[in-house]
Amino acid sequence: MCGLEIQVDGGRVSRIRGNQDDVWSRGHLCPKGVSLGALHDDPDRIRKPMIKVDGQWREVSWDTAFRRCTELLQPVISRYGIAAVSSYVGNPTAHTFSLGRYIGLLLGMSGIPTSYSSGTVDQWPKNLTSHLMYGGWWTIPVPDIQRTDLLVIMGANPAVSQGSLLAAPNINAIIGDIRSRGTVIVIDPVRTATAAKADEWLPITPGTDAALLLAVIHTLFDEDLVRLGAAGEYIDGIDTMRAVAADWSPQRVAPATGIDAERIRRLARQLAGADRAVVYGRIGLCTQEFGSLASWLVDVVNILTGHFDTPGGAMFPRATAWSLTTRQLPGLEGGRSEFGRWRTRVRGAKEVLGQTPVSCLAEEIATPGEGQVKALITVAGNPVLSSPAGHDLDAVLPTLEAMISVDCWLNETTRHADVILPGLSPLEQPHHDDLLLQFAVSSVTNYSPPVFHPCDPDRPGEWEILIRLTGLCTGTPAEDVDVAALDDGFFDVLCYLQDLTGADIRKHYDSGGPERILDLTLRTGPFGDRYGENPGGLTLDQVKAHPNGIDFGPMVPQLPGVLSTPEAKVRLAPQYLLDDLPRLAARLDRRPDELVLVSRRHLRSNNSWMHNVGPLMKGKDRCTLLIHPDDAAVRTLRTGDSVVVASATGRLEVPVEVTDAIKPGVVSMPHGWGHGKAGTRMAVANSSPGVNNNILAPPTFVDEPSGNGAVNGIPVTITAAR
Repeated sequence: MCGLEIQVDGGRVSRIRGNQDDVWSRGHLCPKGVSLGALHDDPDRIRKPMIKVDGQWREVSWDTAFRRCTELLQPVISRYGIAAVSSYVGNPTAHTFSLGRYIGLLLGMSGIPTSYSSGTVDQWPKNLTSHLMYGGWWTIPVPDIQRTDLLVIMGANPAVSQGSLLAAPNINAIIGDIRSRGTVIVIDPVRTATAAKADEWLPITPGTDAALLLAVIHTLFDEDLVRLGAAGEYIDGIDTMRAVAADWSPQRVAPATGIDAERIRRLARQLAGADRAVVYGRIGLCTQEFGSLASWLVDVVNILTGHFDTPGGAMFPRATAWSLTTRQLPGLEGGRSEFGRWRTRVRGAKEVLGQTPVSCLAEEIATPGEGQVKALITVAGNPVLSSPAGHDLDAVLPTLEAMISVDCWLNETTRHADVILPGLSPLEQPHHDDLLLQFAVSSVTNYSPPVFHPCDPDRPGEWEILIRLTGLCTGTPAEDVDVAALDDGFFDVLCYLQDLTGADIRKHYDSGGPERILDLTLRTGPFGDRYGENPGGLTLDQVKAHPNGIDFGPMVPQLPGVLSTPEAKVRLAPQYLLDDLPRLAARLDRRPDELVLVSRRHLRSNNSWMHNVGPLMKGKDRCTLLIHPDDAAVRTLRTGDSVVVASATGRLEVPVEVTDAIKPGVVSMPHGWGHGKAGTRMAVANSSPGVNNNILAPPTFVDEPSGNGAVNGIPVTITAAR
């Protein structure tokens, strides 16, 4: 999202720096932005399609690659039906110009009945709670951190991530501004980079965030601190929430959370007493066994303290361009909770918001019988490293009859493919951020043209690759798919969603593709011209004429218009979530685990994506196990010692880093590592492989309401390595 100035000399990037005139970032950028030139020039990046012949990779033409896709996939569909085909979509898909706009075509029009994604090991609890409370699964309120005076951060590390389900420029500077006029509190089992910049760090026992929030809500009611503000007339369920919270006193939850009862009460008073305050909870809350309850209760606290849909509190962004992901889910309109419309064949895991846990994929491939997955399409994802018990998936991928990957690297997952169809580097394609701007603190639009043209001028765009795979799944050989016809059909669907006639709107364009979709979504967005209905409104041509971007200002109150519930009110206490409270109550009485594992991330990493970029991999080993001095002393461990970390489903060896920046009883490892596997082509990553902490994540350890994998709070044992 940061505006960049990219200098090119002799066909190569010679310098990247922040664009001081960019309306969003004002010159700020992080190491990942600076490294885009190295990523583009990576000699390991796949630039031509590859097929596997007798176990060896061979570069081929695009026509040959598409024919091979047909040869592989058509027999599977003919023999077993389309139900034998599945897909996995990784989160880089959301950040690319073509894939982000066309992945909906593959998922919605290919006929593939069950797809898997990184979403069920990331943000699915937030999608679920937003669906239930507001009627839209991407109607997610974000903290208005630029205008708040009290920021409480739970399970998030925006100083490193720059925000997750939150987009704000230069968050470190914003945190400093908040501290100059108010207070920043971080609640996290690890003293993260964000916690180090805060006024106070409250170390919490992993998995107990929901209990803490319920105790805050208890205090708000008990001390008559509830103030709904202007949003009050749109809130339904106050009396139910009062009755629910009555059983969750600070005294009851303090032993389990590790946070003193009086500190919990004072936190409630701080939030209620501040004119502008907000609680922000993110991935540490989502990826735990009570992710849905914790995600829900963050919003409840913001609502009950009057910091909802108001400046400085939790607000709903207005993205300049809408995304297909924000549309209502068929069959679940209005926040309906009829989940479990189907269940997985082996485990019986229920569908939630159209998905089942990604950890089910390995068993669905491995287990014989009707409905067994025989073919897989992966798009910009590496589930061997990013899914719970990914080593199980690694073991079964070779048994597939067909595997096709749309990816730029021969990584731990794609090494098992039969065909790899490479995309473009970030510098070879235009960019306009859609998904992240759905969570932005201001309404910004910014288009970036490609820096380089692809070496092969005849290569298909990533959007065309997805269209050909969609057509292949529906019975047409990939090489024979009428790309323009399918593209027009998809565009017509998008027009229909805006009450427009596709045939009429298509007359405005000479060609199709993602820029046509971008123009449509801008013109029918909140600031658009709607093809002449709003003269002077936004169009893609206008955006291109402003290379530094256009800023339409900060978030504004949007209730009740943003709501999609039938009653046009916020459902404060959805019954589907209330039904999970007994499970949380049982957690309070459970015997504490001796040690639990939580994950962490680093400023120079982005999940498993960028470990093959040399400039980002410099410095000391980041794949270490953080452990508190008290826990280290019991085991006579010192920094640099190797230990074996074991869980119910796996074990691995990792060096120790002793630090007081972690709560006793908790250990931490970064996610996204585990390189060095035979058959990969990632020289930099393989030279510092690290270990894959998802090996330790039991595939059935999930947040039950959403099905999201619980990769934080995993019980483990630590022993010295031989």
